[in-house]
Amino acid sequence: MPEHDNPSILIVRLSAIGDIVFASPLIHALRQRYPAARISWLVQPESKALLEHHPELDEVVIWPRARWQTLWKERRWLTLWREVASFRRSLRERDFELALDVQGLLKSGLLTWFSGAAQRIGLGSREGSQYLMTATVEKGGEPRRIGSEYLYLAEQLGLPVDRFEMHVGLSDEDRVSADQLIEKHQLKRGFVVICPFTTRPQKHWFNASWQALLEQVAQNWQLPVVMLGGPGDRQPAAEIKASDEGLINLVGETTLRQAAALIARGSLVVGVDTGLTHIGIAMSRPTLCLFGSTRPYLDTTHENAQVIYHPRRCSPCKRKPTCHGSFDCMAEITAAEIVARADRLPGFNGGGQ
Repeated sequence: MPEHDNPSILIVRLSAIGDIVFASPLIHALRQRYPAARISWLVQPESKALLEHHPELDEVVIWPRARWQTLWKERRWLTLWREVASFRRSLRERDFELALDVQGLLKSGLLTWFSGAAQRIGLGSREGSQYLMTATVEKGGEPRRIGSEYLYLAEQLGLPVDRFEMHVGLSDEDRVSADQLIEKHQLKRGFVVICPFTTRPQKHWFNASWQALLEQVAQNWQLPVVMLGGPGDRQPAAEIKASDEGLINLVGETTLRQAAALIARGSLVVGVDTGLTHIGIAMSRPTLCLFGSTRPYLDTTHENAQVIYHPRRCSPCKRKPTCHGSFDCMAEITAAEIVARADRLPGFNGGGQ
């Protein structure tokens, strides 16, 4: 680790939303150790919004992945070579002394190596990326804790971890947009946020279960429900929306940070293992996480955020489900259980808010 107070440091975590949120405490830990450091983060374009307004981050560097993929598919080898070389030069011109590859894949390792940093430390490096590092740290820590591998890395590097908390920075415009949506949809008395969408079907809760939850919310709390997700989630969102006229469907209608700003104002967040759900914890909102095939954590480190998880013998199966699509671990989670657990969450007062 650098010995002086103002090194230039690069964090490499290219995606995905939840993982970037989990890794975000590293920024504060590095800033505490190196108050005058220049800290940059290398990320893919779709996730940059999570980092652009972090108060302790100096720069967000964008990896033009889609552009490179297009050039590769079009066999424009010379143009690709030139743009890769130009990107590598732009990284090296920043004179990074320390680069942390906290993704541990070959692609992130190559970009870390491109940085030219004298010290390149990889977390759980694999796929050959370990050979591009000057040192590696195996993943460790208490697996039940949210973001445990990043906390463990910070401890191994001797960084201060007394305030190792996730952070998503918002702009004033994001907050104004959230205020306008709250005004438009008459949400000032409070609202429940649901985050039903993720990348793999085995992580989803069933549409019928979401619809049952909407009925339970109306009966028990009389609160409106706001559904959030990205543009690619519009079709599955329509299937849930079709069954409940009272649902406010904002899927694909907000930017990522606008969605985070709404979450920060929500009375309760209920979601599957997806980035928006984890943002609920980062925003210190009462949150219930519905886990099944994946179980990234059980300890949220927040009294007002809990995990609902019914493990089976095959749990967690991750990317290799063996239940032939029945997803029993998710089916066992009921709307009534969610309402009962939510009523006991500190900071959530149902319809009395």
